[in-house]
Amino acid sequence: MGKLLIVGTVAFDAIETPFGKTDKILGGAATFIGLAASQFDVDAAIVSVVGDDLPYEYLQFLADKNIDISAIEIVKGGKTFFWSGKYRNDLNTRDTISTELNVLADFNPVVPENYKNSEVVMLGNLHPSIQMSVINQMEKRPKLIVLDTMNYWMNNTSEELKEVIKHTDIITINDEEARQLTNEYSLVKAAAQIHTMGPKYVVIKKGEHGALLFHNDNIFFAPALPLEEVFDPTGAGDTFAGGFVGYLSETENESFNNLKNAVIHGSNLASFCVERFGTERMANLKKEEVERRLHQFRELTQFDIQLQ
Repeated sequence: MGKLLIVGTVAFDAIETPFGKTDKILGGAATFIGLAASQFDVDAAIVSVVGDDLPYEYLQFLADKNIDISAIEIVKGGKTFFWSGKYRNDLNTRDTISTELNVLADFNPVVPENYKNSEVVMLGNLHPSIQMSVINQMEKRPKLIVLDTMNYWMNNTSEELKEVIKHTDIITINDEEARQLTNEYSLVKAAAQIHTMGPKYVVIKKGEHGALLFHNDNIFFAPALPLEEVFDPTGAGDTFAGGFVGYLSETENESFNNLKNAVIHGSNLASFCVERFGTERMANLKKEEVERRLHQFRELTQFDIQLQ
């Protein structure tokens, strides 16, 4: 069983889409990454911070999924990170209504002793200085350091972010972020430039249009599964990342071909996440459902091309 260390937010979200709206519900990058990774045979722990306003049942819910929550700091009298947003009719664009850092503003991550030797580290979307702090606490270099980031950090902490990127093996970002990071419109050129910054592998997420995996001159494309119902895209990218690193942790194989499988497993799990609000769909996801949809992915993508 591979060891996986997840660093990211455990948070409150309030979401509005064309299909409805929620009050404060459980969200956060580490939450979605952890739930997706729990579908695999991995020993996973979350490093995060919350206020004592977060119901303990939310943390127990993660623990019940065999996720180690001992490194989730609970700040007495503090308030948990909160994000609220409204999605437009196409579900690809959203407006942020509110972002309240709260206890996250002073977060100083502490990696548990028994996870300082984790083979895979997933750095969820956070301030680069927090991500770097975690890297520096590892007792030896992990086999894989996977980074997720966003345009906010590119705009505000560019140099710190580039320092973290130097230390990573895999970066997962969306197409808009890849273009911003490199000033290249072509995603092939953007990936090539990101390679020069440090990562061996570049994963560029394209939402409902799938994901691209780059390694030197090798390119792999995985489509997103066409779905009848999409309620809430919140957490889909983090769920993708969780499925991706969960599969890599379980298989302990860093080859390009195995990363192709990891991308498919990530895309597969993300397709469930969007079917309900927040974590609702991932909370009760069964192995049989996951397997059945993987077969759908295979039918969608595999055929023999007849060459003349």
